[in-house]
Amino acid sequence: MPRLFLSLLLCCASLVHAAPAELDWLELMPAEDRQALEEMPEIDHGGAEDPGFSDQGGLKQGAGLPAVMYSAKTVPALDGRPVRLGGYPVPLESDEQGRSTLFFLVPYPGACIHVPPPPPNQIVLVRYPQGIQLDDIYTPLWVDGPLRIEAVSNDLADAAYAIQAEAVEPVDEDDL
Repeated sequence: MPRLFLSLLLCCASLVHAAPAELDWLELMPAEDRQALEEMPEIDHGGAEDPGFSDQGGLKQGAGLPAVMYSAKTVPALDGRPVRLGGYPVPLESDEQGRSTLFFLVPYPGACIHVPPPPPNQIVLVRYPQGIQLDDIYTPLWVDGPLRIEAVSNDLADAAYAIQAEAVEPVDEDDL
């Protein structure tokens, strides 16, 4: 009997420290946005030299794209849910040691230099006071924490979600 109790205790303890459920980027979009995205014609992902790229040199959408590319519609059921989201950082603020404490997380690498950028409901503001050293913005990250519906707008981008990160770590190649 003591061994059974110990086994159950160890099993429960491992569940307490398990990472939150992994969230797919498309789950951040309401069903009608996902459908519109699937039906959308191919978009040119040129660089900053393309007309329509933001004069600020950032993630802001230019004019003339399908409406879904401007969507800030969110999924209310996700508000407050603990998640694990994998993506690529776009650094915004760093601490005195050079660790990123505030960054956007985007679903594909190079979103900060490609046209068009993701829609606001595909950009998540990450607040991580402990900071993480970002040597390469093309290195994917796991971000764990409660997802919040929060409209964020600055010169660089508009985001529809935010996470107060509890953990941020590079994605292990074995996870890919």
